[in-house]
Amino acid sequence: MPDKSTSSKASAVERPQDAPTVAAPEKPATPLKIYPIVKYGDPILEKPGAPVKKFDAALEKLVEDMFASMYAAQGVGLAAPQIGLGLRLTVIDVTAGKNPEAKIVLANPEIIHAEGEVREEEGCLSIPGFRGYVVRPQFVTVKAQNAKGESFEIRGENLLARAFCHEIDHLNGILFIQHLGMLKRDLIKRKIKKLKKQGEW
Repeated sequence: MPDKSTSSKASAVERPQDAPTVAAPEKPATPLKIYPIVKYGDPILEKPGAPVKKFDAALEKLVEDMFASMYAAQGVGLAAPQIGLGLRLTVIDVTAGKNPEAKIVLANPEIIHAEGEVREEEGCLSIPGFRGYVVRPQFVTVKAQNAKGESFEIRGENLLARAFCHEIDHLNGILFIQHLGMLKRDLIKRKIKKLKKQGEW
């Protein structure tokens, strides 16, 4: 539907015959899509994702949308199941957008080496408002593919190693609360159940 304030008739009358022709502007880039984050309780979060097999423009667009969705949710990692897609794909940026070079795309990732042990507090975009201490390796090496399907290896330590483990867990249908002690895990589940009954989850 055309904008009523600039009808084609008005434009034809107001434009002088000798006015220079202006080239049409370039087609704008496709706007980024912000996906809602799937919350704990949705079955997709506890199912292993399917391998990424098609590396094309659609996948690259999905990756950009995932980064945008992650930043909008103020996260440092986001896995495809968290936006309702059962794929082995995750994006990570432990700088939360401050360093464009820190953006990492992992398709079909697997941990090939881990060492050390660190116990730190963890949270999850799919379980908002809840945190718990989880033991993770201090150093992790991951083998994966990028958005173009090229294979690579990457090593992370401390927060990045934790992010690798947390996100790859998502691709295997595992949530961080499964690493917590039974009492803490049950407490979180009871609180979530209560929030669901109140319509707040």
